[in-house]
Amino acid sequence: MLPAAHRLRRSVDFERAVRRGTRAGRSTVVVHLFLDPEEDGPPQVGLVVSKAVGNAVHRNKVKRRLRHSAQRHLGALPPGARVVVRALPPSAGATYADLDRDLDRCVERAVRRLTAPAGHGR
Repeated sequence: MLPAAHRLRRSVDFERAVRRGTRAGRSTVVVHLFLDPEEDGPPQVGLVVSKAVGNAVHRNKVKRRLRHSAQRHLGALPPGARVVVRALPPSAGATYADLDRDLDRCVERAVRRLTAPAGHGR
């Protein structure tokens, strides 16, 4: 379970991260990372699991797994980071290890892109 201080709740924060943040994707998840220069609070994570992933049972299973995995990655995120994790339809059939590995790689890539010097990377 994500601690309350680390949960992304407001729709404006979700929208800002998705529209203005750095994106990194894998087969099961897409991560949008936005670093608010005016915010120095704890990193916050929000999940988006649409009906395309499956029925309520599958969506809730994916959410539980992603929440647990996201909690492990909080230490790797800079202060003020807003992260939106969007589950893709293949996440319904993925194992916990697959989801964890994909989330780990996406977060790592997004942080690297965000902190790379200008003119390097995408």
